Amino acid sequence: MKGDDSLLCCPICGGALRREPGRYLCPGGHSYDRAREGYVHLLPANRKHAREPGDDKGMTAARHRFLSGGYYQPLRAALCDLALEGAGDGSAVLDSGCGEGYYTQGVWQALTGAGRSVRLVGIDLSKPSVRLAAKRLESGELAVASAYRLPVAADRVDLLLNCFSPLALAEFRRVLRPGGWFLYVVPGADHLWELKQVLYDTPYRNREEDIPYDGFSYEAVVPVKYRMAVSGPDLRDLFQMTPYYWKTPREGKIRLEGLDGLEVTAEFRIHVFRRLPPLAQQAGL
Repeated sequence: MKGDDSLLCCPICGGALRREPGRYLCPGGHSYDRAREGYVHLLPANRKHAREPGDDKGMTAARHRFLSGGYYQPLRAALCDLALEGAGDGSAVLDSGCGEGYYTQGVWQALTGAGRSVRLVGIDLSKPSVRLAAKRLESGELAVASAYRLPVAADRVDLLLNCFSPLALAEFRRVLRPGGWFLYVVPGADHLWELKQVLYDTPYRNREEDIPYDGFSYEAVVPVKYRMAVSGPDLRDLFQMTPYYWKTPREGKIRLEGLDGLEVTAEFRIHVFRRLPPLAQQAGL
């Protein structure tokens, strides 16, 4: 089987990778094994800040179960609509911080379902997450890698997704082509407010900011807000998949364990940016 070109590049020398049976290979001779599920590990050992960086197996499994239940489907639908607007035929799509692949899968299905030929890459720091994402996707490429050192060449990406993940602006500017779209998802002010009221004695609402970033034009903010009834094991999974799992005092956890269900607000804000061309950046536009 002859190798084919990849959107990924070597994390050591930056050379373009080629997919070969069971591995990725760069012109410099660096080789990376492909896991049984199809993903590749592109996080060098000297760049790992923990033995197992990123979300652990428990948090990843909880998020996978919860998202598979369709609770965040309205957000996924909104992202798919924007992706259809921003990614034409032949586009390259990157999901930075793809997690277990729920939104990656949705965007892939929307674009290919519309008859568009696209190339897709998802990266995440968490190996358990990337493993699950590889099982979700029928095609595309998935890699364990850092958003702050994206294994993608400059100006290669037409649409970049970032859902609740680190905002690596310098890398996003580097890999996005001029005119490319950047969709940045953050929680809205009231996101999971009712859950916070159970967990904390003095809960706070999320801060909302519309911040322009150098190198990007601010196109829009798309709000998504609705109520959802979450019960039984799904409520426990929602708790475990959030940062609250590590920050909640014992009393709050006891209150949550005493509930059979909870009606919760889901609120998101999708910030839509486009990559400015170099001359426009120099002019301060």
